[in-house]
Amino acid sequence: MSPQAKKDTSEQAEFRRYCRNWLSQHDAGSPTVRLPQSAIEIMHGEQLDYLRKWQGEAYAAGLIGCDYPVAEGGGGRKNCQLVANQEMARAGKPFLPNILGLGMAAPTLHFHAQSALKERLLPGLFSCEDIWCQGFSEPGAGSDLANVQTFAERRGDKWVINGHKVWTSLAHFADWMILLLRTDKSSKYDGLSYFVVPIKAALGEGVTVRPLIKITGETGFNEVFFDNLEISDDYRLDEVGKGWQVAQTTLLHERGAGPMVTPSSGRGSGSGKTRAVGDAYGLIDLAKHSSRDGQSAADDPLLRDEIMKMIIRQEGSKQGARRAKVEGLCEHPMRIPLQAKLVMSEIRQDSAAVAIDILGAHSSLSIGDDNAPAGGEWPLAYMNSYGITIAAGASEIQRNILGERVLGMAKSK
Repeated sequence: MSPQAKKDTSEQAEFRRYCRNWLSQHDAGSPTVRLPQSAIEIMHGEQLDYLRKWQGEAYAAGLIGCDYPVAEGGGGRKNCQLVANQEMARAGKPFLPNILGLGMAAPTLHFHAQSALKERLLPGLFSCEDIWCQGFSEPGAGSDLANVQTFAERRGDKWVINGHKVWTSLAHFADWMILLLRTDKSSKYDGLSYFVVPIKAALGEGVTVRPLIKITGETGFNEVFFDNLEISDDYRLDEVGKGWQVAQTTLLHERGAGPMVTPSSGRGSGSGKTRAVGDAYGLIDLAKHSSRDGQSAADDPLLRDEIMKMIIRQEGSKQGARRAKVEGLCEHPMRIPLQAKLVMSEIRQDSAAVAIDILGAHSSLSIGDDNAPAGGEWPLAYMNSYGITIAAGASEIQRNILGERVLGMAKSK
């Protein structure tokens, strides 16, 4: 019995048995195309189709949206999404593609949308019938999110939107966008409002999506332009001027600290090779199969020391997450959840950097090269890691949040 299973409630234990049984009997099949390392790097329709089909099947089986009310398309359970996540990971199943919808849009809708809008939009989000993206960052407003200038002007029961969003993952596939807009230019924070927008329906008629090609050659990022896009006031979440407060719900869940647990949508594709990339333990296998000065890289004491440091950091983060569930061990209850994104994104980046050292000159071989060790996935992970340490607030922003808002330290100058 796993450590998680030992602490299950009766409902969780029954649900865990159900998940294991269903997952053992349902295979996603082998993809016909190479899958990306995570959802935000999905480039092609063939990749999305394979992953979307799996998410739809998992949702139909009750493994997604478990803790949301039945009226919203959820399972009506209590604290069971984490169980489903653990079992999907244990079974090595593909990641879920609708990461921005599951991790950000769904909890924001749940807490701030009117019932009719939640009941209309959440089932399609959970099933992956509708793909979601996030319209927060702008060319002049990234870490300073409250400085967004994309403007919505009210005209009766309609809003007309003009502006420019950037670094918009999955916008090239998205049906819907969660969108932070300025509705009052006289106030920085109180001048923001929050909307959901059907961007696919408006392509060419007020919405333009342009891909941003990364150093990896992938096009998961995009920029989105709004030109007199008209939407109904029915798509507004919460009150006018409350956009900053609504955005905090989104950001709290994006950083893994919100009350609604996100379905598993991280790295991995169901294949052992890809799951090892970014995982510190995968460095052991990489070192065993790489040479250094005519011998195995695993025999290099300096590399062995670096690998062990990464494994210790990774294990420390995992044990910290366990500690967060024990009330008496958490003097600052929000510290561990809020530090998770910061710590894990940097561990993955540093693990990939160690992999580059292990590979040496072979790290210059790309995923398209048949001679690339481990399929060239580790150098790709290293390049992709910089997007992860910036997304959801750069590491510097995360440290400021932890220091000032959680630990009560003085603001940095």
